[in-house]
Amino acid sequence: MSDEPPARPPGAGLLDALQVRRNAAIGVAAGVALAALGYLVRVFELIGPVTGTQRYPVVGPEGWFLVLGFVLASATALLVTTVLTAATAYRRTQEL
Repeated sequence: MSDEPPARPPGAGLLDALQVRRNAAIGVAAGVALAALGYLVRVFELIGPVTGTQRYPVVGPEGWFLVLGFVLASATALLVTTVLTAATAYRRTQEL
């Protein structure tokens, strides 16, 4: 017997089996689309002007909503990627 630990399979096989790269691309596309839609609706007042007065220091409302759009896109991309990967994992377990 050897004192060396057993060789572990590469993690890339799991990532490929769960189609993480494809799921991440779909998640990023969904996040960017949602953030762009939210940004356009809010900044260009597509559904009417904003009621109430707000103050947006330093970069103005467009800059702040661009930052919020980035946060929305990131969170949406992570959520969509997680859900798609979990669905892929569930389908793979049902096949076995």
